[in-house]
Amino acid sequence: MEASLFTAVLLPLALGVVMLGMGLSLVPEDFRRITRDPKAVAVGTVSQVLLLPLLGVLITLVVPMQPAIAVGLIVLAVCPGGPSSNLITYLAKGDVALSVTLTAVSSIITVFTIPIFTNLALQRFLGQSAAIALPIGQTMVQIFLITLLPIAIGMAIRHQFPRTASRLEKQMSRLAAGLLALIIVLLLVREGSKLPGFIAQVGIGVVLLNLFATLGGFFAGKLFRLPLAQQICIAIEVGIQNGTLAIAITAGLLNNPDMAVPAAVYSLLMYLTGFGAIFYGRRLKEQV
Repeated sequence: MEASLFTAVLLPLALGVVMLGMGLSLVPEDFRRITRDPKAVAVGTVSQVLLLPLLGVLITLVVPMQPAIAVGLIVLAVCPGGPSSNLITYLAKGDVALSVTLTAVSSIITVFTIPIFTNLALQRFLGQSAAIALPIGQTMVQIFLITLLPIAIGMAIRHQFPRTASRLEKQMSRLAAGLLALIIVLLLVREGSKLPGFIAQVGIGVVLLNLFATLGGFFAGKLFRLPLAQQICIAIEVGIQNGTLAIAITAGLLNNPDMAVPAAVYSLLMYLTGFGAIFYGRRLKEQV
């Protein structure tokens, strides 16, 4: 399951367009507030960098699966949150500024942790090791172009033309919901014929990882008594992983398409969970 033109180009491009709309809703004060209250950043980062890989290991020990599939699940669990988590946080009325910060922080940290955890998984399940060197520059440029640059442009537009940005932001919210639905449809069309076989191999493990990670992030935020918007953000940020990066590592760097199966299935199922998070998050915000 190698990354196609859709996952490598079209999907990041669509998400980048949506990030521009998100930037229209942000002001510098959103980020300054986070630096004054670093607890949320610490809770989210620890949950993603430590809690998520631990969940992945536990699932591989409990759910029967082939060794290559188990390695692929671990790789998925140690990947950072992707731009999709920022989009879903935005639609779920979570703390978008915190989401962007957590994505950036985890992306930097996991550049160093992914090779370590992946080699441990290879030794544990396949009895071999591999020296992986992630393309650090390429990964950072991709994250910047898809996430940070469009948001910065949106924030600049809001700073210079606040009334125009306010009108555009409302329209972009509707466009974001439509694009998210389109992404799901296109993924189903692209992988629909192979989906039953993939789900049979790894479906239970992927669903458990997605659900437990989301719940773990939410309750971590609740445990440390973070505001509701930050609880929603951390739940989504921990629950939604960068499946495209996981495919690139397994099918590309490790040259093992079987290991890419968990990420391929996850890339479909995470959007369904994302819709659930959006619905639940909006309901919680309405009740407050």
